[in-house]
Amino acid sequence: MLLRHVSSPAQRTRIQGETHALWLLAWPILVGQLANVGMSVLDVAMAGHASAEDLAGVSLGVSIWNMIIITLMGIMMSVSPIVSHHVGAKAFGEVPQVVRQALWKALGVGLIAMVMANVATLVFDHLSLEPKVRDLAKNFVHITSFALPAFACYRVLYGYSASLNQTKPLMITALGALVLNGVVNWLLIFGNLGFPKLGGLGCAWSTLLCVWFNLLVLLWWMRRAPAYRSTWPFTHYQRPDWPQIRTMLKLGLPIGVTYFAETSAFSLIALLVARFGSSQIAAHQIALNFSSLVFMLPLSLGVAILTRVGQSLGANDPVAARFRSWVGVAMALGFAVLSASFMALFNTQIAWAYTSDGAVAKVAAQLLFLAALFQLSDATQVATSCAIRGYKVTRSPMLIHLTAFWVFSLPLGYALGIAPDWLPWAPEQAMAAQGFWIALIVGLTVAALGLTALLRYVALDHMPQPSQDRR
Repeated sequence: MLLRHVSSPAQRTRIQGETHALWLLAWPILVGQLANVGMSVLDVAMAGHASAEDLAGVSLGVSIWNMIIITLMGIMMSVSPIVSHHVGAKAFGEVPQVVRQALWKALGVGLIAMVMANVATLVFDHLSLEPKVRDLAKNFVHITSFALPAFACYRVLYGYSASLNQTKPLMITALGALVLNGVVNWLLIFGNLGFPKLGGLGCAWSTLLCVWFNLLVLLWWMRRAPAYRSTWPFTHYQRPDWPQIRTMLKLGLPIGVTYFAETSAFSLIALLVARFGSSQIAAHQIALNFSSLVFMLPLSLGVAILTRVGQSLGANDPVAARFRSWVGVAMALGFAVLSASFMALFNTQIAWAYTSDGAVAKVAAQLLFLAALFQLSDATQVATSCAIRGYKVTRSPMLIHLTAFWVFSLPLGYALGIAPDWLPWAPEQAMAAQGFWIALIVGLTVAALGLTALLRYVALDHMPQPSQDRR
């Protein structure tokens, strides 16, 4: 159904052209996303060389930080379909106003996120933590919270640049921030070259500095690059336009809720697994960390799909939008087959690369095999959801994600992983982390099926004559 006439030479050429265009957009985003993930990895790894307490404190702080910035990423994503539509329609004069108002929205949402991050640190007072670990985790969040308004503004410029097909600046900026993060960590964590020895707290100052670096360097690049001249948003001052900001919030908030639902579900699983001991916790984190790295590929491709679909619709070409959507989904599935095969074949080797503890490696290898099984569903759900956002549809995907994770995944994971006595259909013995990961397979499959059906409906609904051109 997806590509019925692939046997046609013209259709094969068209598919190859679209695949090439998507990859040209996606690969710099992929490198940039990996660099952003690498900053958190560096923070945790370098703090671990300071002390066990520093590692624990930074890990807890990063968990709050990641949850908030991923939610912000979703809320700020509303700028991408709007700008993509204007670019497709060649209405470049409309873009500067959109970006200016999106930046006002980012400033407000970033300040709210800053307050919420500081309030969230109260949760550490209710956990059984050593005083040093608790203080470090709270101070990490307090310091990095001052980066949240800058991060929100950066994500607006990120979406603006990607919608103009300018993704290489995003990659170069992210790589520069990764290098800066490593250098500042080395200076402040260990007190090298005469700098104060701050331990894990040095990671917080490094993160704050790197977020502002991303924003300022990207602004500097845009100011100098010819590609942004016709849509440069800073030609004059413009006051907030509340109706337009509300429209952006209506588009972006459901995406933010979607991202929060998925991120918080994984965080809650980590808390529920904690009762089974350090081996289960460590194995869960290993599998989650590697799965997150692999997820960057379909996520980056999804941003490219959103851009291409939005530009097609802006050009009043729903046939091309539908075609680009399904080619993107097929491309994501192709990459998922490769990643699933790699994880299934080398799950043991991957686990041992993370740890030398035999008990942890054994459980991690089992979880990585389960992670391999949901690669197809995971790639499908992210590709289809991004294509749907290109149509400026965000509420229905949010409801599907909430249903998949909070109605199916978490309750089933609790039944399988915890096996409470009051559930008659729960297994006799708790499956611990494996039970939760089996439930993730179910939840992601529900999301993939629901979003695939929704994309088919939305794409057909935008077709001028749905009964014709059933590519």
